[in-house]
Amino acid sequence: MEVNLLSDCLSRTASKIKENNMNMVDLETEVKEDAETLRKGNPTPELTTYGGIKLGWIQGVLIPCLLNIWGVMLFLRISWIVAQAGIALTILIVMLSALVCVLTTLSLSAICTNGQVQGGGVYYLVSRSLGAEFGASVGIIFACANAVAASMNTIGFCESLNELMKFHGLKIIDNDVNDIRIVGTIALLVMCLICAVGMDWETKTQNFLITVIVVAIAAYVTGALLGPTTATQRAQGFIGINLETAATNFWPDFRYSDGVNHNFFSVFAMFFPAVTGVQAGANICGDLKDPATAIPKGTFLALSISFASYLGMSVLCGTGTLRDASGNLLDLNNNPLDACKPNCLYGLHNTYSIMQMMSLSSSLIYGGCWAATLSTALTNLLSVPRLIQALGVDRIYPGLIFFSKPYGKHGEPYRGYVLTFLVSLLFLLIANLNTIAPLITNFYLASYALINFCTFHAALIKPISWRPSFKYYNTWLSFVGFVLCIAIMVVVSWVTALVTLFVFIALYLLVLYRNPEGVEWGSSTEAHRYMELVWALVQASRPHAAHAAHSTHSAHSAQAAHSARSYRPQLLLLAGRPPARAQLLHLAHLITKVGSFVVVADITETPLSYAEKTSRKQIAPNIMLIGYKNNWMKDKPDSLRSYVKVIQLAFEHYLAVAIYRASSAALRRRANMLVLTARAAAASPLARPQADIMNADSNLDIPNDERQIDDRQVANYAIEDVTKSLILERASASESHLRLPPADSINSYTFEQTILSDNENDSVDAWWLYDDGGLNILLPYIIARHKTKIPLRIFALAKAGLHIKVAEDRMRDLLNKFRIDYSSLTMVQGISEKPTQQSIEFFTSLVQTMKINEKRFITDAELDYHKAKTYRQLRLRELLLKNSIDASLVVITLPMPRKDSVSAALYMSWLEVLSRDLPPVLFVRGNDSSVLSA
Repeated sequence: MEVNLLSDCLSRTASKIKENNMNMVDLETEVKEDAETLRKGNPTPELTTYGGIKLGWIQGVLIPCLLNIWGVMLFLRISWIVAQAGIALTILIVMLSALVCVLTTLSLSAICTNGQVQGGGVYYLVSRSLGAEFGASVGIIFACANAVAASMNTIGFCESLNELMKFHGLKIIDNDVNDIRIVGTIALLVMCLICAVGMDWETKTQNFLITVIVVAIAAYVTGALLGPTTATQRAQGFIGINLETAATNFWPDFRYSDGVNHNFFSVFAMFFPAVTGVQAGANICGDLKDPATAIPKGTFLALSISFASYLGMSVLCGTGTLRDASGNLLDLNNNPLDACKPNCLYGLHNTYSIMQMMSLSSSLIYGGCWAATLSTALTNLLSVPRLIQALGVDRIYPGLIFFSKPYGKHGEPYRGYVLTFLVSLLFLLIANLNTIAPLITNFYLASYALINFCTFHAALIKPISWRPSFKYYNTWLSFVGFVLCIAIMVVVSWVTALVTLFVFIALYLLVLYRNPEGVEWGSSTEAHRYMELVWALVQASRPHAAHAAHSTHSAHSAQAAHSARSYRPQLLLLAGRPPARAQLLHLAHLITKVGSFVVVADITETPLSYAEKTSRKQIAPNIMLIGYKNNWMKDKPDSLRSYVKVIQLAFEHYLAVAIYRASSAALRRRANMLVLTARAAAASPLARPQADIMNADSNLDIPNDERQIDDRQVANYAIEDVTKSLILERASASESHLRLPPADSINSYTFEQTILSDNENDSVDAWWLYDDGGLNILLPYIIARHKTKIPLRIFALAKAGLHIKVAEDRMRDLLNKFRIDYSSLTMVQGISEKPTQQSIEFFTSLVQTMKINEKRFITDAELDYHKAKTYRQLRLRELLLKNSIDASLVVITLPMPRKDSVSAALYMSWLEVLSRDLPPVLFVRGNDSSVLSA
């Protein structure tokens, strides 16, 4: 009793003080702090690459992806891969790479379509989905991968240039690694300068580059189909397409090369960098007109085209060229061309210039190779500084803030370009393509694994914000993609995979322990933590199995011993201002620091700042859900006013409000369910016959002879009485079952879904009449997607003066922007029309009881003053009865109970008008805080 009195006193005092505080807050300070909070809540700006030019899916995704995928491996290593793995395993390598890329693209598309995508590429996507810890870690790894990829493609360009110079007898130093380092450094510096100066013209440049590559591929395919044109080509191994060559090259022939005894996975590691361009669209997502549509469409088409080209070119290599050839013209007639093994100079195993030899024109292959390598390097060099800038702007890693400073009207990260150049130069000095490729494979696989894990985690946890408009992803396919990437990493090189994992964990822990401000982005990690916390609290509040009544003394002793062992001190510390009672706080800490907690309470009359109120709301309810007051017409005046006062106070304290009214139809559905399970229900101590269900209904606590109901309602209630009798008879319930269960039994009660079922005829109708922050559309969306997806029908009110077609198009765009799935959209028309005479007479008879009451709840003057609003509610009732009588649940915007403007009785009469004779109704009104994220 003393505890209850203390709790009641504290709650009343806190409520009164909080109410006073709300009236004493300085509005100007709130607005300033609110703006600062919003800035911190979404700190990453719209980082653009093309000077404000917004690109479509072809120019912004398809072509960049093709330019990235058609890289150095296409022209310099595909023949060597066929030589090592054979046609069969090369096809398997390409298909395995395709599987990884397709799974990753499915996951990437889901993330990209889950809201507005801004600058920062993969980092932005992962950080806003999994949180800053995962996003920043994978962002750094991805930035390194792109920087190293820029080095690899630059080395490929230098290698190709060296081959051409060697053919013409030219060199700088040694026609080998030193020449690659010199030319590569110059090329890398020039490309960084081009990116830093500005790439407004890149869209035109990449059109030229893609044309060169396509022409080079066409020249190669044509040359391979036509066959060799000179004896020299035949002597060097190009003998034309034939089945004998295909049979010889069909199976693998792994050999020692560049200090490595190659196998399937080492060759896979060489090839995989060729297909790491799927993220090209996401890297410049801030420059796309519609990232949600452009990224999936452009990426999948680019994958289809590029993998078809890789497969075709691999087969042509394997069926038209020998693995080993001497290059000696005399061997054409006298000896086998591969008699020179293992010292042959030509053939698929021994030279990287097979593509030039098989093509109609070697010049076109050189041009295509340079276009592919330089364009990919440019794209990589362009994306890394932007990613670094996004990390710096979000202030994730302090060391990157210096490199994120923007310059010029487009905010170019010049310092980021310098850092990118230095990192790329470091790897370029290796000057060996075969050494760098496996390292890039590891980095990219780690990035792809995290992208797949992001989608898997979000789809599994299903936070409210997870509403991707791309519907072709699958939770478990994303998990397969994650596991596949990790497995390949380990098999390719477990040492490199371990180092990558160590780096990732270090980066993750750095962000976790730094806990940077302003990174609460509603990620699935936060949602998971919240769900775990709620689950832990629920489990902690459940009584143990020993709570059931036992008759024996030993059982009671065991229960007492168990309770003693599980006891934990949980303190409510009335400390006032904590610094004033430091020793008291320290004592509480000593008591609870191991396995328990303390709640420090302070009652103050000083107004709270916006930041203080916001921090308290993190663990406070934000929606008040109450039941509809069924007996409001017969209840005491003070009780009625208190009910409406509670609603008004909720709005004053910035709470959203939801009021639920059940219906006789809902009652009958639940009664039928109880009939089918009556015997099982009777055996349960928590089973309650129809008496309890009656209390949950909106009308059953009002005597029939005191209600104004039509003949149809009388028939309904007669059916319900029969149903109740049947349940009581089948349940054979004793008088103990008719009593309410003990208060603590709520912890073990199993709540069953009784409003909605799996019936295909079920539907949820949402009447979104006013902008309340979006809660009126979010709650029905959450309800409709519970268990199985139930059709959500939306009825929206068009703004005055807008043509109905224009209003409908805008509403569809808005719902698509918020990723709200719905089965139909209807724009409400005619709400301003005068209601029918029948509706007016219905309302008159409804309020007549209030008018003749001695307390005079509703006066004629009030009715005249609010006549327009009343007519609006009556007209809305007519529309509800016309459109939503067959719905399973109707969600309507709750009218605002204006303080000192409308009486409690008139307000309740409006709610009665809107909900009577309808299916279950949920009135919802937000607190004008946005709950829908784009």
